[in-house]
Amino acid sequence: PLQRIWASLEPRLEGLLGGLKWLNLGGGHHITRADYARDDLSAFLRQVSERHGVEVYLEPGEAIALDAGILIGEILDTFDNGGPVAVTDISATCHMPDVLEAPYRPALLNEAADGAPLRLGGPSCLAGDVIGDYRFATPPGPGTRIAFLDQAHYSMVKTTTFNGVPLPAIALWNSDTDALRLIRQFDYPDFRDRLS
Repeated sequence: PLQRIWASLEPRLEGLLGGLKWLNLGGGHHITRADYARDDLSAFLRQVSERHGVEVYLEPGEAIALDAGILIGEILDTFDNGGPVAVTDISATCHMPDVLEAPYRPALLNEAADGAPLRLGGPSCLAGDVIGDYRFATPPGPGTRIAFLDQAHYSMVKTTTFNGVPLPAIALWNSDTDALRLIRQFDYPDFRDRLS
């Protein structure tokens, strides 16, 4: 896709690139995926650099944390609203903004392909604070823990404390020892101090 975009953009930049030292072609490239054509990308970037005499940059973006990190939450309450709904302590608007902006449906750990459907929503007052519809082998109730996969890339850098919803704690799990180390826990002073 980057090559196609550049083919369309390059003629419009004719005469402008000669005065530049650097050219930033942005981020969002999933260069760490196994099926990404990295050799083709390298050749393309080298070609642009040599043709225009610029140093070409790509922003690392989410690729550095692709398929990393989970966001763990808990179901706070369940009810029926024309279908089963669960309110969680995870907020789409506060913790997973790509769910609302992209749109994006994060994978749920152990989602049951043929399970009972349940709409998961967040605790904020935002009417659209909906994570999405998921399936569970057994209908979960209050206290059930849930985990969304591949959340490291934006669940920390794009979070908000809208409506006083706390930020999730950040922890590191050692898969060799099963040890969990708390890196940072957020509380009211973090919310208050962001406002001043």
